[in-house]
Formats: sequence, structure tokens, C-alpha cells
Amino acid sequence: MTAPGRLLLTRGEPVGPAGDPVAEVRRLVAASGSSFVIGMRLLPRSRREAMLAVYAFCRSVDDIADGCLPAASREAALDAWAEEIASLYEGRPVRTAVGRLLARAIPAHDLPRAEFDLMVEGMRMDAATIVAPEPAVLDRYIRCVAGAAGMLSMRVFGAWRGPESTCFALALARGMQLVNILRDVEEDAARGRLYLPAPLLASCGIPPDPGLAVRHPALPEARARLGRLARSQFLRAEQLGRLHRWRSILPALAMMGPYERLLRIMETDWSAAPPVRPGWRKAADGLACAARGLIGRSVGA
Repeated sequence: MTAPGRLLLTRGEPVGPAGDPVAEVRRLVAASGSSFVIGMRLLPRSRREAMLAVYAFCRSVDDIADGCLPAASREAALDAWAEEIASLYEGRPVRTAVGRLLARAIPAHDLPRAEFDLMVEGMRMDAATIVAPEPAVLDRYIRCVAGAAGMLSMRVFGAWRGPESTCFALALARGMQLVNILRDVEEDAARGRLYLPAPLLASCGIPPDPGLAVRHPALPEARARLGRLARSQFLRAEQLGRLHRWRSILPALAMMGPYERLLRIMETDWSAAPPVRPGWRKAADGLACAARGLIGRSVGA
């Protein structure tokens, strides 16, 4: 349970209002080891700090949902973050380093409250444990946890153009989240979770039980089918990306790169566990994806 006036920032560590918010948030993001840092580094300073705040918020609530706190404590911690977001939009004082940095980013980049609320909703779904969801539930979950991050990011990048940006952000987010699901089937099963949708499992004859599903001989086929959906989302994102200035979506393409490359690796053998890839390799994949976006634009011109 969080102490009064303090919120769980990450991995169960309470962080109060003292100190430089930028420095505190940078430490949080650096500790995550995320490949998203590649894209952040391509942004000018003011946008980079806003992106750090958005990512730190997403990471903080994700760590709560994935953590080992009792269910009631996880719910209380997510309630506290929901209250922090409400304070930002209702003009009340905030209590975290992330909140103080978001207080700058929200008006600067016109970040909508609904996307932050969706992120918290998605983490509540995670905290409640998802097992063999129906397609509508999985779609909602992906919209909350990945789509919200994408929608916020496009505004911070300065790439927002309306409906085409919504379509680009959601296609890219969906592809990336599906890759996460495909990569982490065994890890998620150890936590009692199974994100593969119920109709897919049924069509492959796989029981909707995490422990049984990961040992089932048809699991590679189920992963391959979901992998085709992830591939279609990346292809759609690439097409929609051409409706935007290349420079404005450069960070998004750099973030997409490691996920698209991981999907290509998994596509070669769905029965093999995906390799752990070093940070420099992820950075190279991100830059390669960004370069392909520029080359594809030139070829299509």
C-alpha cells in the first residue's frame, strides 16, 4: 500500500515530490532498459523530456500490474495513479516526479486525458490476470496499453495529423503489442497469464490453460497465426507512415525497428524461443527501420 502523499513510481519503490523531476524520470527510464530509448534520443530536448514523462508513467503503472504486490495493494496503487492524472487535468497539486514532468508536457503537446485513463484501465485488466481472452477483450486491452502510448507519443513527436495519425499509431501499437505477446508466451504463463485469444486456441486444439498451452505441440502454429496478424499491422503502419513527414515519425520508426526485426526472427521458426538481443543490436534495428522508411518514401515518389 502506498504511503500518504506518495505514489508507487516503479517496482514498488515509493518516490516523493523532492528532487529534480527530469533527473528522477531519466533514472527510471534508464533502469528499464527499453529499446524505446533509441527513439527518444532522436527528439529535441523539450520533446524528449515530454516523451520521458509519458514513458515513465506507462512503465510505472505497468510495473504495478506486473509486480508481486497483493491484489488489493496493486489496485490501490493504480487508484493513486488515476488520482495523479485527475489532479493534472483538474488543477490540483501532483505528488510524483513523473506528474511534475507531465504537468509541463500535457499543455505543451495537447495530450488528452482519455489516453492516460485508458492506460490505467489496461493495467487494471493486467492486474486482474488475462487468460485466453475473447477477441473483443484482447482488442480493448491492446488499445489501452499500447494504443494509448502510441496516441500520446505521436503528439509528443509533433507528428499528429488527425485521423491518419490515429490509424498509424494504432496499427503500429497493435503490431508491437502482438510481438510482445508472442515473445512472452512462456514468461506470461509462469504468471498465470495467457494472451492468445480463445478462438485461436480452440482452432488449434490448445486448452485455455497457461500451463498446458505452453507445452502443447500446436503452440507454434497458434503463434504463427497471430504472427501473421502482427505482420499485417506493421505493413499497414508502414503504408500509413507515408502520409506523415518522415522526420516527424522518425522516433516511431526507430521504436518499431527492434520489434519488426524480432518478428522476422520468430517467423523463421515459431517453435524456438526468441533470442535475447543486446542493446546495440536493437539500436541498429531501429535505425535500419527508419532508413527503410525514408528509402520506401523515395521509391514511391
